[in-house]
Amino acid sequence: MTERRKLRVTLVKSVHGRLPAHKACVSGLGLRRRHQTVLVDDTPENRGMINRVAYMLNVEEAS
Repeated sequence: MTERRKLRVTLVKSVHGRLPAHKACVSGLGLRRRHQTVLVDDTPENRGMINRVAYMLNVEEAS
């Protein structure tokens, strides 16, 4: 079985006052508060959520 690549995603801006769809994307990525970092699989679904709220995130490849 092939191992999926991981992405390290950090929320750098608050979700306060954002569109409901953007809040849902941040929540779907598993982020709850600013400066929290999570590891997510590099899948098309996660990439779509990341692209939608890229202005609020810092994304890097996990080693």
